[in-house]
Amino acid sequence: MIRFLPIYFLLTLFCVSGTPDTNSNDSFIVVRGNQFYKNNKPYTFLGTNFWYGMNLGSKGPGGNRQRLIRELDRLSSLGVKNLRVVAGSEGPDNEPYRMLPSLQTAPGKYNPDVLEGLDFLLAEMSKRNMVAVMCMNDFWNWSGGMGQYLVWAGAANNIPYPPPNPGGDWGKYQQFTAQFYSNEKAMRLFNDHLRFIINRKNRFTGKLYKEDPTIFSWELGNEPRGINNQTDFLSWVDQTAGLIKSIDKNHLVTIGSEGNTSSSFSGTDMLKDHLSKNIDYATIHIWVQNWGFYDPAKPEATYQPALDYALKYLQNHLKQAEPLNKPVVLEEFGISRDGNNHAEGTPVTIRDKYYAALFTAVVDNLNKQNNALAGINFWAWAGEGRPRVPEGLWKLGDNFIGDPPHESQGWYSVYDTDNSTKEVIKKYASIINK
Repeated sequence: MIRFLPIYFLLTLFCVSGTPDTNSNDSFIVVRGNQFYKNNKPYTFLGTNFWYGMNLGSKGPGGNRQRLIRELDRLSSLGVKNLRVVAGSEGPDNEPYRMLPSLQTAPGKYNPDVLEGLDFLLAEMSKRNMVAVMCMNDFWNWSGGMGQYLVWAGAANNIPYPPPNPGGDWGKYQQFTAQFYSNEKAMRLFNDHLRFIINRKNRFTGKLYKEDPTIFSWELGNEPRGINNQTDFLSWVDQTAGLIKSIDKNHLVTIGSEGNTSSSFSGTDMLKDHLSKNIDYATIHIWVQNWGFYDPAKPEATYQPALDYALKYLQNHLKQAEPLNKPVVLEEFGISRDGNNHAEGTPVTIRDKYYAALFTAVVDNLNKQNNALAGINFWAWAGEGRPRVPEGLWKLGDNFIGDPPHESQGWYSVYDTDNSTKEVIKKYASIINK
């Protein structure tokens, strides 16, 4: 736990954004009680979502290694050292609304350029003393994910895509995807992917992934929901995390859960979902705009109630997580630019206030006795990437930015020219990382 400490003692604590001499990247991050530790010192962090990192590291279409190096340097200079990245995307590459090119083009078949891009990303992160949360699957369709595994397993010929697909229905899509937890073949195909990646040797460093301290944790998936299949969902969480633990004794494992979300329809439960002994820490996602609490067209009327909701959601989840005695990470949150404008150079007044408020909540919790909140990752870093058409959808050949292909481009992206937001990030990173 972290309590109020004398300033001279705080200065002796390692800083995640410090020099390699004081925080070398040669040891694995571990859990003791409800805290992370690295090099026998408490590890807390302000990080970001950088899901497209492996594609940017590719030598093939969409890759730009020099840009990747610049983005990592920018993030490092802000004190952002914990990156949540995609380490599992599924083809075929002619499907809509996908991050492309995919990593796994067909069951057990991998795009060598994207695979090497993942190697390159981890190698460059290691040079900067960064660590990666490796997201291995997805409940949603923008990386292929569980829906694609079901198609590969023969459960359906096509994925019933949700919006923005014409006629798409979120409920139908989620009920379809939740079949994944009961489909033995689909789960087996995913387990094959886990074994392949965890046992991979990085061609740039020569390290096996399962022996690389640059990896912070393995994440079962992005926002997996139980929906109407909760019993099999919980079984899948425990068994899949257990499989990872049987292959890799070094790294942490988490689910990638949103928490309870804003609706009981999701079939998630903060406490029950994280009970497995194979799950090392819990996660929360907060989306006040997506969930209808914040309306950027009415900021005066909706911002404060939305912020109040977010802070209450956070504290309620921390309370619910107390019996777990595990660390908790707020790994996704975001809000749009003023007026929901997606273009570069438009004001980010609300975003700056919201970021500062959520970061402050983390700082305040760090100073509470028996606090479990140990990290926060904002969504998401776009850096020098820009949308081809603000509010349009992504297509192959466009810049990778913070918004996934199925969402309005520029919606939640933090650009490298958003100087006021960067100052907020840098200020709080220097506090939280210590």
